[in-house]
Amino acid sequence: MDNLFAFTYEEKKQMAAQTAAILEEEIGLKGDAIQAVYLIPDIEEGKLTMEEVEAQYNPQVLRILHGLNRIQQLYQKNPVIESENFRNLLLSFAEDMRVILIMIADRVNLMRQIRDTKNVEAKLEVSQEAAYLYAPLAHKLGLYKLKSELEDLSLKYMEHDAYYMIREKLNETKASRDAYIEAFIKPVEEKVKAAGIHCHIKGRTKSIHSIWQKMKKQKCGFEGVYDLFAIRIIIDCPEAQEKMQCWQAYSIVTDMYQPNPKRLRDWLSVPKSNGYESLHITVLGPEQKWVEVQIRTERMDEIAERGVAAHWRYKGVKGETGLDEWLTNIRTMLENSEGIEAMDQFKMDLYEDEVFVFTPRGDLFKFPVGATVLDFAYHIHSKIGNQCTGGRINGRVVSIRQILKSGDQVEILTSTNQKPRQEWLNIVKTSRAKSKIRLALKETQVKDGLFAKEMLERKFKNRKIEQDEAIMFHVVKKMGFKEVSDFYKQIAEGIIDVNSVIEKYIELRDGEKTVIGDNVARSASEFELDDSKFAGLNPQASDDTLVIDRNLKGLDYQLARCCQPIYGDPIFGFVTINGGIKIHRMDCPNAPELRRRYGYRVVKARWSGKGSSQYSITLRVIGNDDIGIVNNLTSIISKDEKLVLRSINIDSHDGLFSGNLVVMLEDTSRLEQLVKKLRAVKGVKQVERI
Repeated sequence: MDNLFAFTYEEKKQMAAQTAAILEEEIGLKGDAIQAVYLIPDIEEGKLTMEEVEAQYNPQVLRILHGLNRIQQLYQKNPVIESENFRNLLLSFAEDMRVILIMIADRVNLMRQIRDTKNVEAKLEVSQEAAYLYAPLAHKLGLYKLKSELEDLSLKYMEHDAYYMIREKLNETKASRDAYIEAFIKPVEEKVKAAGIHCHIKGRTKSIHSIWQKMKKQKCGFEGVYDLFAIRIIIDCPEAQEKMQCWQAYSIVTDMYQPNPKRLRDWLSVPKSNGYESLHITVLGPEQKWVEVQIRTERMDEIAERGVAAHWRYKGVKGETGLDEWLTNIRTMLENSEGIEAMDQFKMDLYEDEVFVFTPRGDLFKFPVGATVLDFAYHIHSKIGNQCTGGRINGRVVSIRQILKSGDQVEILTSTNQKPRQEWLNIVKTSRAKSKIRLALKETQVKDGLFAKEMLERKFKNRKIEQDEAIMFHVVKKMGFKEVSDFYKQIAEGIIDVNSVIEKYIELRDGEKTVIGDNVARSASEFELDDSKFAGLNPQASDDTLVIDRNLKGLDYQLARCCQPIYGDPIFGFVTINGGIKIHRMDCPNAPELRRRYGYRVVKARWSGKGSSQYSITLRVIGNDDIGIVNNLTSIISKDEKLVLRSINIDSHDGLFSGNLVVMLEDTSRLEQLVKKLRAVKGVKQVERI
């Protein structure tokens, strides 16, 4: 069944016989399943066709072979096997329970046969699949012996040194371990039997793989793993007395040895959802060693040992409700004397509400039934979804509406010209895709709104009409819009003619001239203050003095434009190519690069004198775009006779304004006072010097 190794036809026939033996002896399968296994080499070699199988054999044989064939097709998609999704897809594709059991038995046999193979790469790949796929499947089905063998062999092939180190340690300590188990069991057995409880007690060493996992999890050496073995007390009693006698045995053990209450697991009072019943307790035995004790009855032990899905959750293999019910049904079938025969009638109907699909790389994703190519695109990434124009399913080009089916290999087709549409919400099935589409539509609406707003403002300027926010607000209301965004959306889509908006604006403006005057507060939107009237307000000669390097005064210098230093700023000088000196702030964004590359041209500088000149600084202001916000900002500056507002340039969008104020002031203390006042203005969120 595995194409990684070049087995001859004779070898395949021999391996089929070995796999059949595992199925019959270890699992209990017979009849059609065994017959199907013997036919696999003939089908692979082309000596037998499916049509001939249908004509010559029981329909159940054909169904099993069909399930195996479907799974072979899944493997051709190069799936990422280390995923719960692939295990689930495998189960849903198999159709018949026996297909999975055959695959597990075949993998156990293959792992046994490749011990001495020279194809190391193939050996590792097969071992990884055994560890990540087949061992968990065997665990879920309660095939613990096969599960342990798969785990141990995969560890042996993948981590050779770790495997043999643990095996040697176990061999070295076997005699003392056996003696300890016997010393522990003997007094317990005597007391339990003295209490009138019929039982037998056995000890078992944990698998090499299990010990290795504990060493890694606990980050310790072999000697640090205290629970290398478990003791199992199996009671023989009528079903009506099971709980009573189990708790009685528990009481005897915990009277003899100190229990760890944190390690008590009571699955007698409330059995696991899959039917597992037992009492687990860890006690401090002789020589101060922790020992796990499991207490159960013969009936419970039989179910746990050979029943499918006995306690796979206990080992941390996660599952789902539908899988629980299905596995419990299989366990019930195997427990009944006619259970194996009844499996002929069993057809898996798992995951009827889910589909599993591949990416071209082999990654596997789960979707609800009815999900489309567009759902898949948004699952990959929002940008992929927004630009999706369709897809390729198994190489065939399909639309975004195409519904996905389990096993599909999906590739998404995109275009930079594509944009999300409102009707896409009716195409997708998943809430994830719906929320991403709504977000994209909202972002598109915002962009369209900005575009429409800019277009409208441009038209106003072309006609030399000054736009007033208050009048514009009335225009929007008069045209029947409750939301400004809807108004701009219709402009962007060409539903509303811009010229008709302007005519409506003029009509309202002229009709309300007595109300609208120069003193009406305006929004920050597109506010600009022409600085031509301040053109002459440059720093003039004063008693400000710059002391450069070693008390040198009177040198030719300029204030750097990149950081606009003012009196009071920590500064340094930089000697330019033409010999002049530029003064930079210490925290200038260019300072680190200047020091790193031209450290030899950096000179010390400091301010001296009184600081009476006026310097230009730029402040970045961000806040809510409230009516009158500009007036509030400018009034603070105008009230201070020692401050001069040189220019203001503010834009607004989405209810926020942001812009730059260029102010003339004397020094850093005056700057700090101004920033503090501006930050106190209602609606201002941020004031920073740039």
